[in-house]
Amino acid sequence: MASVYSEEYQRVITALKKARKERGITQVQLAEALGRPQSFIAKIESGERRLDVVEFVHLARLVGLEPGDILQGIR
Repeated sequence: MASVYSEEYQRVITALKKARKERGITQVQLAEALGRPQSFIAKIESGERRLDVVEFVHLARLVGLEPGDILQGIR
């Protein structure tokens, strides 16, 4: 299993974080949309917490990305 420090996982997180920032969405706003505290997003973006697949899909769509497009980059 790949860790949160693997190159592939970091590409996923970088894509999500970049899209969030480009769309002017704060960590607080994204967390509220998910019904989670801001620290949830901060921990994901810093690598302190690993995303599960369902969380990944929700986050990707909330920042305007298609999950499948992101996954194409880790083949």
